[in-house]
Amino acid sequence: MKIKKIVSFATIALFTGLALTACSGKKQGGNGNSSGSAKNSIALITDQTGVNDNSFSQSAWRGFKAYGKEHGLKQGRNGYQYFQSSGSADFEPNLDQAAKSGYQTIFGIGYSLKDAVSAAAKKYPKKNFVIIDEVIKGQKNVASANFRSEQAAYLAGVVAATQTKTNTIGFIGGTHGDIIDLFDAGFTKGVHDQAKKLNKKITLLNQYVGDFTSADKEKAIAQSMYAKKADIIFHASGMAGNGLFQEAKSINQNRPANKKVWTIGVDVDQSYLGNYKDKDGKKSNCVLTSVITGVNVATHDIANRTYNGKFPSGKQLVYGLNTNGVSIERGQINSKAWEYSRTAREQIIKNKIKVPIHPK
Repeated sequence: MKIKKIVSFATIALFTGLALTACSGKKQGGNGNSSGSAKNSIALITDQTGVNDNSFSQSAWRGFKAYGKEHGLKQGRNGYQYFQSSGSADFEPNLDQAAKSGYQTIFGIGYSLKDAVSAAAKKYPKKNFVIIDEVIKGQKNVASANFRSEQAAYLAGVVAATQTKTNTIGFIGGTHGDIIDLFDAGFTKGVHDQAKKLNKKITLLNQYVGDFTSADKEKAIAQSMYAKKADIIFHASGMAGNGLFQEAKSINQNRPANKKVWTIGVDVDQSYLGNYKDKDGKKSNCVLTSVITGVNVATHDIANRTYNGKFPSGKQLVYGLNTNGVSIERGQINSKAWEYSRTAREQIIKNKIKVPIHPK
């Protein structure tokens, strides 16, 4: 998802601390080992969210580690490494450092790196480059990877429409754009289709924060939606999503279990962000499910293709339900809703359900 992506929802302060203390690109490129060949080495350039974002970049890094384990490669030179960006000004220097440090295949994680990756690919024509969540056309040494996020969001909509008790559901986006549109459109379509199937009249509240960092704004939006009787809210809003989890937990701490409000996470399994103690002091959790973007699937797949001498030069790769490139977590979905979602999954794969990519 653009801005990438739905990120750490610990707290903004904690996130900032992680970003500042995690390894910067300038300190990472030189860490070495001679366990592998330079031609099999891979590097990850993060956007400003960093590799510890508990979301998009961290998922990409998991794919890197899986690739390293599979081929006996270690973190560092001739293996796999990340270069963390604190802002857009770091993109070009980090790409330069990765290339000059000998990494052969270099991944830019997030749409905001598109221009920097395109420029680096022209500057280093003998290196392979990958842009995740965007498309770069006309450059043979660049592969593009994107996700059918609307498909997984549709399944989340089916689940939400099935499990809502109040028949009011919310969606909170970061900012309008092609990537967030996928989540908005898919979720909305899933809710509406399932409501029709179950003969329910469901109100779907939809609002945008205006950015991907303002947790306080999102908390206020969530508070308003829950006050309007929403009992399930799905977010696609970056670090701002922290506000949704804060508000849901605050409400649930003072409510009986049968009046619980729910959240739906995004990009990775965000269930750990929903942990709280209820009014009786018992451990509970408010994350119904998470819409998974398999960035790790993409990075692992492309790295392996390259290892086998088949870098997807100039290609646009799309990962959807059929490749497990997107999915939803079982989480706390009840058996009935899960069954509906599995049926919908098969229908989407067989093209019996067409999911829109832009909201109407």
